Amino acid sequence: MGALQGKVALVTGAGQGVGEGIALALAAEDVDVAVVGRTLSKLESTCDLLRARGVRAEPFPCDVTDTPALPAMADAVVAEFGRLDILVNNAYAGAYGPLLDMSDDDFRKGFDAAPFAAFALMKACHPHLRGGGSIVNLVTSAMVRWDPTTYGAYAAAKSALRSLTRTVAVEWAPDGIRANSIAPHAMSPGLEGWAKARPEEAAAFVASIPMRRIGDPEADIGRAVVALVGPDLGYLTGATIPLDGGQAFFG
Repeated sequence: MGALQGKVALVTGAGQGVGEGIALALAAEDVDVAVVGRTLSKLESTCDLLRARGVRAEPFPCDVTDTPALPAMADAVVAEFGRLDILVNNAYAGAYGPLLDMSDDDFRKGFDAAPFAAFALMKACHPHLRGGGSIVNLVTSAMVRWDPTTYGAYAAAKSALRSLTRTVAVEWAPDGIRANSIAPHAMSPGLEGWAKARPEEAAAFVASIPMRRIGDPEADIGRAVVALVGPDLGYLTGATIPLDGGQAFFG
């Protein structure tokens, strides 16, 4: 029996890309998964992949920016699975571009999708995670990027989430809940589309990564999440783990 067998994870933005990769890696360790996202067809596709690995998976259509709806969604997950052990806040939708070209509403989108959504969902899940639960929040190396041009709104929202994660780790440690952040580079659909549209920029980006490749959502990011939520790293909380092939320096 594996260390995570029988546990239940809630993964947001799990219908594609990094979220799906994390869900698949957890399923490989016999973790049942609540697959959360906006598009039911994508959630069902991910659930099919997870069930093929022998675990239970159920779709939960939800827009995480609708924060008043998140407590009911978390309760529905627990009602369906009987427990909740792992929360992964991966879903994100925000604006990119020069700050002078960005509206207040566009700037606010990233905060709605990152710190505000994660805050609401972490609070909703807190009672169920007590006594050994683990939270993983996705941030970004854009927070410490050497040139943050066009990444300002994204980095600001994720910096807020990183700070929030650290506070959760400290305040909830007595409740037996750990919280860590990861800052991944992975071949998501969005990044893949950008690479195809701008191959020269993509090549330069890859060249700036010491390992000279972009991470795989399951093998590189998902497996790291498995390690983070497992017992071998049970004394680690409040940390930010770069999963970017050595590109960023968090200091």
